Amino acid sequence: MFWTIIIIAVVIVFIGAFVGIYNNLIRKKNEVENAWAQIDVQLKRRTDLIPNLIETVKGYMKHEKEVLENITKARASLMKAESVKEKANAENMLESTLKSLFAVSENYPDLKANQNFLKLQEELTSTENKISYARQHYNDMVMFFNNKIEQFPSNMIASLFHFKKKELFEVEEAEKEPVKVQF
Repeated sequence: MFWTIIIIAVVIVFIGAFVGIYNNLIRKKNEVENAWAQIDVQLKRRTDLIPNLIETVKGYMKHEKEVLENITKARASLMKAESVKEKANAENMLESTLKSLFAVSENYPDLKANQNFLKLQEELTSTENKISYARQHYNDMVMFFNNKIEQFPSNMIASLFHFKKKELFEVEEAEKEPVKVQF
């Protein structure tokens, strides 16, 4: 009778640990998905602001057409991107073209003084900060999740239920270079 109780207790502890580890993996996976959704929200906000910014700038920058076209292309690429890597590449390209726009705008004192432009620039700057935070948070959640599925004993349960490593949101090496603006 004593051994039966011990065996039942060990089985209950084992099942409890199994359920706890599995639920923790699910929680981490959902945190990664939520963090990615937050990046998407901020990227959407930025892509919604860009047409307003372009319209405000168009009147001032007739001969800077290439900059505006690059922003439009980058925005379209971001809206079409689906995977983490595609979105990261498109987001990096858009960020780079926006930096070019703000650098070029320095040559237009009337534009720099325009209240619509200033407000949009402030909103985009705020959005960029939110995107940076959301990317950092996403990468933190991915790291926690990836650690969980690689560490013992949760790695056994993770492999049993086919949990796969998530991709980090990384900046391409070329995107780390400062933006070069030539006049």
